[in-house]
Amino acid sequence: MKRGKSKVDAPKKADTKLSVKKGPERASKKPRKTKADKDPNKPKRPPSAFFVFMEEFRKSFKEKNPNNKSVSVVGKAGGDKWKSLSEAEKAPYVAKAAKFKTEYTKKIAAYNKNQSGGGSHAAADEDESDKSKSEVNDDDEEEEGSEEEEEDDE
Repeated sequence: MKRGKSKVDAPKKADTKLSVKKGPERASKKPRKTKADKDPNKPKRPPSAFFVFMEEFRKSFKEKNPNNKSVSVVGKAGGDKWKSLSEAEKAPYVAKAAKFKTEYTKKIAAYNKNQSGGGSHAAADEDESDKSKSEVNDDDEEEEGSEEEEEDDE
């Protein structure tokens, strides 16, 4: 004799298939990788042209709509405005973003150079204030560093 499925039986089967393994059953899987700690001295990435535009747009939008508290409304309005801009209208924002990017590449190159040297910013400050080094050698080292950056850009 066939027995039809009842509503009581169906969720039990679904629960067994979709159950999340906890405790010792989960331990058999690979351990999760933990994120590396962020270095507070590392320079922030530069904003894109859109984010440069949004900084300005948020100010003007806030002036026009002082009662608006929703972040999503501002974001959607900014996105729509950005899409409607022509390439010529976007040009100043693209230029600013490019300027920020060049500054960032210089900063990150200096940061990476310090990281590879194993020294921190505090150690670099101590080296500069050390009177045993001649100023001529310090100037030569800085010029060599700038030449290396120019070669990397090419």
